[in-house]
Amino acid sequence: MKTRGILVAAVALALLAGCRERRYFFHGGDVFGTTYRVKYEARAPFREEIQAVLARVDTSLSLFNERSLLSRLNRDEDVPVDDLFTRVFEMATRVHERTAGAFDITIAPLVNAWGFGPEGGRELTPARVDSLLSFVGTRRLALRDGRLVKEKKGIRVDAGAIAKGLGVDEVARLLEGKGVENYLVEIGGEVRVKGQSDTRAAWWIGVLDPLEEAREGQQATRLVIATREGALATSGNYRNFREREGQRYGHTIDPRTGYPVQRDVLSASVFAASCMEADAYATAFMVMGLEESCRLVEDDPALEACLIFRDGEGNARTWLSRGFREMVIRE
Repeated sequence: MKTRGILVAAVALALLAGCRERRYFFHGGDVFGTTYRVKYEARAPFREEIQAVLARVDTSLSLFNERSLLSRLNRDEDVPVDDLFTRVFEMATRVHERTAGAFDITIAPLVNAWGFGPEGGRELTPARVDSLLSFVGTRRLALRDGRLVKEKKGIRVDAGAIAKGLGVDEVARLLEGKGVENYLVEIGGEVRVKGQSDTRAAWWIGVLDPLEEAREGQQATRLVIATREGALATSGNYRNFREREGQRYGHTIDPRTGYPVQRDVLSASVFAASCMEADAYATAFMVMGLEESCRLVEDDPALEACLIFRDGEGNARTWLSRGFREMVIRE
């Protein structure tokens, strides 16, 4: 009888757990040198699993973690790549080709030289820039038998313009694997959503205004979109810049010239199915400029974009692709 009572109690507890109501959980914190937040509807929280996913991305792709796979590859160590690096490399190669080299993950030497990498800036001359360009070019890399093959030693990879997007996608993949149908994942401003928010409406995502100064830690929004599925990533030089000899330089480096871009685009927000893809194209559009970026978006039904730019008279204006405009609920 005692055994039967224990079994009945166990069954009752299992039924209670199965009937536990779904509710929205929220987690946030610091990661990749920025912040993250995750909101999702589930019967139980997945905080530890989410943190484990983010730690795995950092261990693979961080340029600031000396023990990461990326750092070891940049030291020319002969180590096998993992699935995260492989996925980043494949996406980066595809975007590199589609943008005629405007997106390039081998830009690390130039990023460091201009003072935006872990090694800090150095004195730059045109001759030094030309020298560094000999180490830049995704075409100088290949994956063979699970290893990264370089055209020559000293080529270094910088996944900073795509790793946050991958991190967002990896958390989203974890949640979907747990049966979560409604979620928002955001890392450093890069966002992916699915389903509905805790207000039972579509998720609202703001596009920041690159010309408005942040007030009380909050950047002003230029417009707001509503969507039930997809990812949005934004790149803009207003977030990160350096001053050299009295001139301000944005953190976006043109891998084709070796110099920081001085384009008409102030910020590029890209909407795509995956955050990794949106992240890469947002960076590329900052390099490409308005006309070339608009043309690429209009030719690709899988991409939508919001480009904030200066016109010929110096006024800030906004270009929206057709699909992006359809998502806008507030300007």
